[in-house]
Amino acid sequence: MKISIEEIGADCEEEIIIRCHQVNQEILELYQKIKQEQNCLTAVYKEEIYRILLKDIFYFETVDNKAFFYCKDRVYETKLKLYEFEELSRGTNFFRASKSIILNADWIRCVKPALNGRFEATLENGERVVISRQYVTDLKRAFGI
Repeated sequence: MKISIEEIGADCEEEIIIRCHQVNQEILELYQKIKQEQNCLTAVYKEEIYRILLKDIFYFETVDNKAFFYCKDRVYETKLKLYEFEELSRGTNFFRASKSIILNADWIRCVKPALNGRFEATLENGERVVISRQYVTDLKRAFGI
């Protein structure tokens, strides 16, 4: 596969073009990774508004009718609803972990069985998240097992 980069003037719009003989799984995964890099969401931290890249979000959670993005060392509040975040993260490594949590599999360090068929995921920042037994299949799919 040939890869090239072309510099353009500031007056031109940047674009990425994928030329292929046929669209296969590898091309679709590459496309999704590029799209994920572009996705920015707005959130609030200490009354300041931030743009957060989708890939930097460890998980999304709703608590008491409020929604939060959990990142490496900060928690941001957002106006998004759970179903809206689920739609925005479709086709990425996010998966439903419980009724109120959507988890990014890219940030999972390890998982282990917990009580009653649930699993516990340890994230790269040391935080632990419980995965409900009804979503264990989604966890296995995200982990490729």
